[in-house]
Amino acid sequence: MKQLKIITTGGTIDKLYFDDASEYQIGTPVIGDLLHSYKVAFRFEVVSLMKKDSLYINDDDRELIKRVIEKSDEKHFLITHGTDSMVDTANYLADIKDKVIVLTGALTPARFQNTDAIFNIGCAIAAVQTLQQGAWVIMNGLVWDPKHVKKNRAENRFQKV
Repeated sequence: MKQLKIITTGGTIDKLYFDDASEYQIGTPVIGDLLHSYKVAFRFEVVSLMKKDSLYINDDDRELIKRVIEKSDEKHFLITHGTDSMVDTANYLADIKDKVIVLTGALTPARFQNTDAIFNIGCAIAAVQTLQQGAWVIMNGLVWDPKHVKKNRAENRFQKV
């Protein structure tokens, strides 16, 4: 992998605080600082396209993501995305040729001590280097074809369809 292009879209992974009684704010993407702090051995660029809860990501947003990927010289992409519509976005991007695209996110904000964000990002970085072209969902320690996965909101995890 020459360089990883990271596209951030918002979602829980970048939330500043999280509880059912308050408004949330999506802050500055955390992934760049995390990767710098871990002194990763690959080059990367972070592109913040939007700061949205994934419930509000629509096909216009997905088309923007698609255009950025298609126009990019990079071959490897990691997209941080809210979990509620991550599968929809992965399916939208699945027909892009000659690119490996992985989407991941978090069920708890990255700024929290008990977050799954760091684990999911690590899994996504390993996956983007080894998978074949296409779009993939990386959550809960597994690699998913977006045609065969959904989020189980009751159990707050992803599962096979």
